[in-house]
Amino acid sequence: MVDTKQEIERKYEATAEEAGPSGRPDLPGLPELTGAGPVASVVSKGVTTLDATYYDTPGRRLLADGITLRRRTGGDDAGWHLKLPVGPDTREEIHAPLGDEVPSEMAALLRSRVRRAPLLPLAHLRSERDRKHLVDADGTVLAEVSVDRVTARRLAPEESEPVRWTEVEVELAEDRGHDQRLLDAVEVRLGEGGLHRAESPSKLAKALAETEAEAGATAVEAGGAKPGRPAKPGKTATTAQQARQGAKAPRRPLGAGDVVLDYVRRQLDALVELDPAVRRDVPDSVHRMRVATRRLRSAFRSYRTVLDRTVTDPIGDELKWLAGELGVERDREVLTARLENRLAELPDDLRLGPVEARLCHWSQARRDSAREIVLGALDSDRYLTLLDTLDALVADPPLRPAAAKPAGPVAAKAVLRDYERLAARMATALETAPGPDRDITVHQARKAAKRVRYAAETARPALGKPAKKFARRMEALQDVLGEHQDSVVAREALRVLATQAHGAGESDFTFGLLYGREEARAADSERELPGAWAKASRPKHRAALGA
Repeated sequence: MVDTKQEIERKYEATAEEAGPSGRPDLPGLPELTGAGPVASVVSKGVTTLDATYYDTPGRRLLADGITLRRRTGGDDAGWHLKLPVGPDTREEIHAPLGDEVPSEMAALLRSRVRRAPLLPLAHLRSERDRKHLVDADGTVLAEVSVDRVTARRLAPEESEPVRWTEVEVELAEDRGHDQRLLDAVEVRLGEGGLHRAESPSKLAKALAETEAEAGATAVEAGGAKPGRPAKPGKTATTAQQARQGAKAPRRPLGAGDVVLDYVRRQLDALVELDPAVRRDVPDSVHRMRVATRRLRSAFRSYRTVLDRTVTDPIGDELKWLAGELGVERDREVLTARLENRLAELPDDLRLGPVEARLCHWSQARRDSAREIVLGALDSDRYLTLLDTLDALVADPPLRPAAAKPAGPVAAKAVLRDYERLAARMATALETAPGPDRDITVHQARKAAKRVRYAAETARPALGKPAKKFARRMEALQDVLGEHQDSVVAREALRVLATQAHGAGESDFTFGLLYGREEARAADSERELPGAWAKASRPKHRAALGA
C-alpha cells in the first residue's frame, strides 16, 4: 500500500563552509526567521539521523528524468520514497512501508522509464537533520526548515570515498499549498545569512557530481542523453526546440525534419511521463495519454514525406493498439459523465425507478473491466517494446529527402493534403441522409478533422500563428462533429440500460426519455454542421499557411 503527498521545497547551500576538527563541515547557524512573512516563531524539533540508499538503473534513467527512489530509515517516515517531478520546487512524493525489495507498486510506476533494466543501489547518504518548524501567530505550522549535514558515498559502478556537505531545506506544510510568498520571504532571510539556492536539484545529484572519478561520467546527471533516448530540451536541443525556447544558438533555417522530430519527441515524453499517472488513476491522465498516442500516429501519417513510412507504419499500428486499449477507459469516463449530466437535468418527476443506481452499477462494471485492460496493456511486453521502438526512432530517425528541406513549405503542404482529405469526407457526410449511414460518415469526418488539427499543431514552429489559428478552427469543427458522435454512443448505451431496466421489472421510461433527447441533440449538431464547415473551410485560412 502506498501513500502520496505533494512536496514543495527549496534547497540552499552556504557560500562558504569551514571544516571542523573531524574534517566535516560545521553546522552553519540559521539567520533569524521570525518575522519572515507570517512566521511568528521558530520551534526546534531536535536532531534526527536519516540513513538512505538510492536506487537507479545502471544507465541512471531515473536521475535523467529528475526522479529519485530511495529506501530510508530514521525519522518519522521510514520506508521507500519515490519522488516524481511536478513543477518548479514541487514533487509528488509516494511512500511505501519499509522492506528489503523495491515495492511492486513503485516498480510499476517506474516501468515506462526503467523498462527491463534492473534497479540497483546507486548511492548511500547519511544525514544528521536539525529540524525547525516555522509557526504563525495561531500556532499553525507553516513550513519546516532542516539543516542537513550529509555524508555520501557512490555505490556504483564502484564504491567511492565519502564526501560531506551541509545544506538547508525549506518545505511547506502540506496544507499550505503553493505559498510562494512564504517561500520567498524565507529565502530573503536565508540570503541575508549567506545562503543561496543549491546548484544540484537533489542530494543524490550532488553526491554523484562530487564522487565521479571522471568528468565525463557525469553526462547523465548533467542532462545528457539517456540510453536509447534523445537529450532533454535545453541541453542538446534541436533547432526547433531552440526556436521555441528562445535559446541563443547559431541560427539555421528550420528543416522539416527538425519540426517533425521535435513534435515526435514531445509526444513520446508525454507517453512516458503520463504512464505513472494512468497507473495511479489520476483524473484525465488516460485521456492525455491517449491523445499523445494519436498525435504520434497522426504525425507519422501526415508527414510521410519526412519520415519513411515503411518504418513508421508498423509503429503506427502499435500506437493504434495502445490508443484502443486506453480508449476503453476513456470512452467509459466520457459516456458516464454525459449520462450523469443529462440525468441531473431532468426534474424529479421524470426520473422513474432506480435510474441513478442502475447507471452507477453499469458504469462501475465497465470501469473495473476497463482498468484491467489499461493496466494489462501498460504491463505488457508489447507496450515496452513500443516505447523502445519509439526511442530508437528518435535516436536514429528514418529521414526522407524532404526532411532536409525548409520546414515551412513542407509543413504547409502536409497540412493542406490532410485538409483535402477532410473536405472529401465532409462532402460525403453532408450529402448523406440522416440515419446510421450519416452517423458513420460524420464520425469519419471527425477523425479527419482531428488529423488536420494535429498536423497544424506539428507545423506551428515553422508556420507560426497561421498554423495555430488553423488548428483552432479544426478543433472547433471537431467539437461539432464530436458532439454528434457522443450522442450516437450515448444512445446505444441508453438502449442497453433501458433493456436491462425492463428485464429487471423496472421502469424504462427515463432511459427512453434521455434517448429521445440525445436524438434531438444529434439533429441539432447536424443542422449546425454546414455552418461550422463553412467557417472552418474559408479559402483565406488556407492561404494564410503560405503554401
